Amino acid sequence: MTEPQEFETVSAGLLVLMRDKLGVRARTLRDARTPAKRLLPRKVFRSFETLQKAEPFLAHPKLARTVDPTAIAMASKALRSHLEAIDIADRRKGWWLGLAGGLAFNLLLACALLLVLLSWRGIL
Repeated sequence: MTEPQEFETVSAGLLVLMRDKLGVRARTLRDARTPAKRLLPRKVFRSFETLQKAEPFLAHPKLARTVDPTAIAMASKALRSHLEAIDIADRRKGWWLGLAGGLAFNLLLACALLLVLLSWRGIL
């Protein structure tokens, strides 16, 4: 994978996956670094960093020989497998359930405080 064209197709495919699964809007791996750091687990982010650091080297013909092709292949495979395993519907459902759980907790807390206040005032 030390060929620049091959790396470009792989990185473009990974960026499309990141856009679909994580909502990252970036055109290069360098631009996707900040949102990816928040959204990817640490081990997968290390794979992403390997790809991101190799991107400028592969653009230069002589420096492309210094890049380890097996490390690039393993990193892209790890990132791709993680991104393909993400279920968008499950993430959306989890977000809504988290929102509902937070609202329910706040409502219960407000009711408990109201009951404490009413019993403290002697109304209850």
